[in-house]
Amino acid sequence: MNPELKFESVNKLFEKSFRENWSRPALSNYQGDTFTYAELATKIELLHMGFERCGLRRGDKVAICGRNQANWAVALLATMTYGAVAVPILHEFKAGNVHYLVNHSGAKVLFVDSVVWENLSEDEMPDLSVIVGLGDLKYIYSNSETMQQIRDGIFRAFLQKHPNRLQPEDLNYYEDSADELALINYTSGTSGFSKGVMLPYRSLYANIYAAKFIAEPQMDNTSNMVAMLPSAHMYGLMFELLFEMTIGAHTHFLTRVPSPKIILKAFQDVHPATIISVPLIIEKVYKMQLKPVLDRTKTFRYIPILGQAIEYKIKNEVMKAFGGEFEEVILGGAPFNPEVEKFFHKIHFPYTTGYGMTECGPLLTYEKWSSLPKGSCGKAIPGCEIRVDSPNPRKVPGEIQVRGMNVFLGYYRNQEETDKSFTPDGWFRTGDMGIMDKHGYVFLRGRIKCMILGPSGQNIYPEELEAVINNVSYVVDSLVIEDAGGLTALIYPDYPQGASDGLSKEALVERLQKEIPEVNKLLPVYAQIKNAEFLPEDFERTPKRSIKRYLYQRKK
Repeated sequence: MNPELKFESVNKLFEKSFRENWSRPALSNYQGDTFTYAELATKIELLHMGFERCGLRRGDKVAICGRNQANWAVALLATMTYGAVAVPILHEFKAGNVHYLVNHSGAKVLFVDSVVWENLSEDEMPDLSVIVGLGDLKYIYSNSETMQQIRDGIFRAFLQKHPNRLQPEDLNYYEDSADELALINYTSGTSGFSKGVMLPYRSLYANIYAAKFIAEPQMDNTSNMVAMLPSAHMYGLMFELLFEMTIGAHTHFLTRVPSPKIILKAFQDVHPATIISVPLIIEKVYKMQLKPVLDRTKTFRYIPILGQAIEYKIKNEVMKAFGGEFEEVILGGAPFNPEVEKFFHKIHFPYTTGYGMTECGPLLTYEKWSSLPKGSCGKAIPGCEIRVDSPNPRKVPGEIQVRGMNVFLGYYRNQEETDKSFTPDGWFRTGDMGIMDKHGYVFLRGRIKCMILGPSGQNIYPEELEAVINNVSYVVDSLVIEDAGGLTALIYPDYPQGASDGLSKEALVERLQKEIPEVNKLLPVYAQIKNAEFLPEDFERTPKRSIKRYLYQRKK
């Protein structure tokens, strides 16, 4: 039975976990260094002493910009447990964007990856007091001439304060309150405009609670987690790091670009207890490894006993490929391809699709895989209420609106956008369309901004059309846009796979062009594809691997 959802200090949860798991592994760089909770706490203590010496106050902002790595986590946890406000910045942002976001947030300290730092200039960020390298946590810039002396004195001061090393009882982290600002997370979505989402500690706590008692109750201090999503994005940050640190689990960071090959190798080595992913990764595994097998065995799978045996074997092989010890795969960040979802549902593969947004820290809905209706993204998590703004919420899609402990405070230094994002009675407008059945299960339909009005006033959700196109062989991804009164499909073909099958780029495009009439047979008349265009390279994407739609829209 779950305890009552009542706010507790998040930093004190870290403190308790660190003490209880002092000698256990906390953070690893995959195929690299591992740090115990004692070593993590020592690194945090050294950073706290540095913060004090450079005049950082409670509530000041600390920006962190770099690829996934253990020291990224150290920097974030040190910031929070000190009482400062963390500002994660995606390292994929261009230098000008990083300069702007550091300045917009008012950060006093910047932790930065060496690769990112090569393109930055301290002159463009005049309010910074110090800049710290993420690779070795050494100070690489200061606006004070005395910082060199301060920096050199930190280790001596640490030894004087802790002559017998840092001990569990020495920990006394900042005690946060429910509505206090914890993070400013700058979105990088499909609309192209970065907004600073102000997340209070209650939002983090609500998500930690949901993970511990609803989503991942099987995880404990013996569990492993593979962190393959960007730590600067709330989905990865919350469920691959923050939650794990409150229960004493072990997070393994994939520091290289997480291709499907690297990810599957890490699963084999680490054996994660739960897998946090975006649908695109699972869909790639399905298309590249499973679909060819399914096509070859299609005839046999119609024979009841033989078909069941084949599907059972396929399920076992997929389970092994994902490490063999996970409770379930939790997907989020984008809708799941219907064909892939149908197959995994049929073989009883343990996956579930949640729904979240940065503004909710991020989770809104979740349900265990064994209870989740096909096509749904679950029910509201504890402490969150959901309604659908529709005359008939069970049948007619409307905007999904939420309120509760997980909802953000507003957009940093942007009152106009904050006001537009809430209804007069205080519900957050998600901008997503959907329906909700009588049991509270939510079914997403698409983004309001993406919806296209059909010739006779029909609502066309391009995500649904793209799911059909993406099922075609040799299609990596697609985007349906309104173009001169009709619908155009922008398609990125799988050129490498085509080449390995003996198809030139021209032949592959010609083959896919002939598939469009077949695709249209599966679509309503008002939503059929008029034109298809084939891209020479992949779409530009967000860290969640969603397409940056705004880059491809055309003037009407």
